[in-house]
Amino acid sequence: MSTIESAGTISGAGSGFLDRERTIATAGFNRWLVPPAALCIHLCIGMAYGFSVFWLPLSRAIGLNAPKACPDISLFQELFSTTCDWKVASLGWMYTLFFVLLGVSAAIWGGWLERVGPRKAGFVAALCWCGGLFLGAIGIYTHQLWLMWLGSGVIGGIGLGLGYISPVSTLVKWFPDRRGMATGMAIMGFGGGAMIGAPLANLLMNYFKTPTSVGVWETFVAMGVIYFVFMMIGAFRYRLPPPGWQPEGWTPPSKANAMISKNNVHLNDAHKTPQFWLIWWVLCLNVSAGIGVIGMASPMLQEIFAGKLIGLPDVGFNALDAGQKAQIAAIAAGFAGLLSLFNIGGRFFWASLSDRIGRKNTYYTFFILGIVLYALAPTFAAMGSKLLFVLGFGIILSMYGGGFATVPAYLADMFGTQFVGAIHGRLLTAWSTAGIIGPVVVNYIREFQLAAGVPRDQLYNTTMYILCAMLIAGLICNYLIKPVDPKWHMKEADVAKLQAASASAAAAGPHGSYGIGFGGLDAKAALFWAFVGIPLLWGVWKTLESAVKIF
Repeated sequence: MSTIESAGTISGAGSGFLDRERTIATAGFNRWLVPPAALCIHLCIGMAYGFSVFWLPLSRAIGLNAPKACPDISLFQELFSTTCDWKVASLGWMYTLFFVLLGVSAAIWGGWLERVGPRKAGFVAALCWCGGLFLGAIGIYTHQLWLMWLGSGVIGGIGLGLGYISPVSTLVKWFPDRRGMATGMAIMGFGGGAMIGAPLANLLMNYFKTPTSVGVWETFVAMGVIYFVFMMIGAFRYRLPPPGWQPEGWTPPSKANAMISKNNVHLNDAHKTPQFWLIWWVLCLNVSAGIGVIGMASPMLQEIFAGKLIGLPDVGFNALDAGQKAQIAAIAAGFAGLLSLFNIGGRFFWASLSDRIGRKNTYYTFFILGIVLYALAPTFAAMGSKLLFVLGFGIILSMYGGGFATVPAYLADMFGTQFVGAIHGRLLTAWSTAGIIGPVVVNYIREFQLAAGVPRDQLYNTTMYILCAMLIAGLICNYLIKPVDPKWHMKEADVAKLQAASASAAAAGPHGSYGIGFGGLDAKAALFWAFVGIPLLWGVWKTLESAVKIF
């Protein structure tokens, strides 16, 4: 067994505390401490999915009890107005900013992440995400929408991108024996962030609410402080394995798999291959369909089932009074929360399953099963079956989350692990694109159907069939993915040179466990997992508490 007693202290001599060299693990380190470090960051930035909880309170920040509306105001005027309440649609642009900036920042700074390591990237992500919340709080306090967009949307979006990709390459390197599970753990927390953050935000807003304030800017400040603590803990608990490390006693499978490359492709060459762009479209089309459902989940359940949700099976949406609409809105919020639970569970389940059946077969499952479920959704609605409808969309959202979690492992299979974090960063521009395509397609089709006089319980039938067509296109792209041409493979000497440049030259030689091994759930790891697991379980409980009202 190869050992390096101080891998990291040798290479880290004279380095800054945030530098990559300071994060190289030493003998005795437990690799199971790395996933909860990733969750510390992802559970915080995942609140981006839950920001809609702020829209209604912010839409009456001036009027307090009712919005102080200015019907003729333009979006540009709204950015600077201090006398008119913001429209929900204007606030909703925050989602677009989040996901566009996430993809762009991940693409731009993914290479920087690989050079500086996850600690510095996590540190900067915390400054951006939490600093964005603080700046957003100032924007809310002064009622300047542009400042909120700049703070939470732009600066916070950059923090999202850096925070999102920082654990991916790290965990893939730590779990070469279970690559899919590793990426599932890396990205699982992002799906669960809203599950914790949304009910927490509601509690804080109710606590801070006064006769003169809806309590949102105070909530932004409080959550910014909480998130900063968690993200710093995560950033400083990150460790990297010594170059050439592998779990003790584990050897790469001797049986060759054409779809899992043993070679690395350079970051500068990955986007020149057809595999990169085919996977880009696979992710974009899967996410476009899923994110469209997330955006319309609440109104969809209300408009399709209407009175059925509160024991009035013959009462349509338009016939409900204001009090009844408030009742079904609360039930629909439980539906949205339940979808979040499927989203986070799917990230771990499908990514782990991909280790057994392969990444390509996993995406075949996503697309084929997704096509069937989207096609059947109008039938479930016509049957009036809430159970089948909710279960169908729950499975769809599990595959949406699974697509995110599986794609880094897909990239690692195609392009190797040396630059997987940076390549994944560039691929996330597909998410940015999907974040525009999905909601726009779904929302505009809905408005067109409404204008044409289509009954509300049939508004989404055409949408489902269009989403089916998108998934068929994704299925074709996945079929076309083949192993990367050997001409793009890096030479082993070049890989070793890169590794030696970022760590101890001595460690860049033979493979071994270096005294680290497989690791296990010792006392330190158990406490760290409890630190992130208890808030996550609380979020699950609150979600189930709301979701049970659907039935």
